[in-house]
Amino acid sequence: MADPMTKPPLKVARIYLRVSTEEQDLTRQMSIVDNTRAAGCYVAGIYREKASGARADRPELLRMIADLQPGEIVVAEKIDRISRLPLEEAEKLVASIRAMGARLSVPGIVDLSDLVAESQGVAKIVLESVQDMLLKLALQMAHDDYEDRRERQRQGVVLAKQAGKYTGRKADTVIHDRITTLRASGHSIAKTAKLSGCSISQVKRVWAMRGSSHGIKE
Repeated sequence: MADPMTKPPLKVARIYLRVSTEEQDLTRQMSIVDNTRAAGCYVAGIYREKASGARADRPELLRMIADLQPGEIVVAEKIDRISRLPLEEAEKLVASIRAMGARLSVPGIVDLSDLVAESQGVAKIVLESVQDMLLKLALQMAHDDYEDRRERQRQGVVLAKQAGKYTGRKADTVIHDRITTLRASGHSIAKTAKLSGCSISQVKRVWAMRGSSHGIKE
């Protein structure tokens, strides 16, 4: 019998916040910090990212995974904050979190972790299978939603072009200016991508358009 005076072990959480573009605001997601603390967790870190969930090389996401300790919880507002990757890549991402001894805690996804820990034999296997199935379904839905949005955007562009109203996608001047400044100050393409929170290919593309006058080459 457990000692009623013994306090349960403190749960440690790391919170991941993400939006897709520089123009979007992370403030709305900050409520999960208070909710996590209210649930009795110590928040060891808050990781803020402005990058597409369809990218696996997000700097803050990778930093969070590297910081994880066994028994910790990764908290996100929704599963699509963690990943919009194709299912196979998304499962690898989740596996990298689990490999650190941590687990995901996302509202809307049934978390059977406590039940699994208390179970044995066939019951444990069944609960683990159900948890994996629910997570796989959520990851697939997040990716499908991303692809649906892209398809609707593509269709909108086609219709706008047919109507003669399409002016092209506006460049993210904030990111472009940051890339140009970093490259002009001598940072490598890889370092610039990391500091700017974007892909290496985007750095190369922007630098090819705007940075040739500086005479810096990778």
